[in-house]
Amino acid sequence: MLDTIKKDAQTRMTKSVESLRHDLTHLRTGRASVALVDQLLVPYYGSDVPLPQVASIAVADARSLTITPFEKTMVAVVEKAILGSNLGLTPTTVGQVIRINLPALTEQRRKELSKQVSGEGENAKVAIRNIRRDAIHHIKELLKDKKISEDEERRGEDEVQKLTDKYVKEVDGVVKHKEDELMAI
Repeated sequence: MLDTIKKDAQTRMTKSVESLRHDLTHLRTGRASVALVDQLLVPYYGSDVPLPQVASIAVADARSLTITPFEKTMVAVVEKAILGSNLGLTPTTVGQVIRINLPALTEQRRKELSKQVSGEGENAKVAIRNIRRDAIHHIKELLKDKKISEDEERRGEDEVQKLTDKYVKEVDGVVKHKEDELMAI
């Protein structure tokens, strides 16, 4: 019983950390990344589809992306979708290839993004602590129902706390890495 509670908590904590990593990939750093535009929706034959379904996206160098639509007619549509997004990106079209040059981040924008990263990290830590609280609550219910002894309860709580500490440290590492990436010039 304790093992299932512990495995459930571990699975949920892992998902929290992965969710944080996923959210942070969409934050614009000074470095070009396909993740910046892969969630962008483009109108295609009457419905909105993600950009990777209508074009190939590549990182040309550290500060630019190239987008090559699969159809010639989609060049203007993709360019319009990029301009209409709130990403602050300006596309340049050369033939069938759309180039996006990423401007360098200002110091003020870096600090804003760093605060946003810290906030996301704090949200992930809160989620992990809530998972710990739920797991400990289940363990206490097992004790109350006399399904486990007090020693098993204490051991279970210690194991859940160790898991929590491990995942909070992992969140701190992810946040630190992203902040370092943001502050690198």
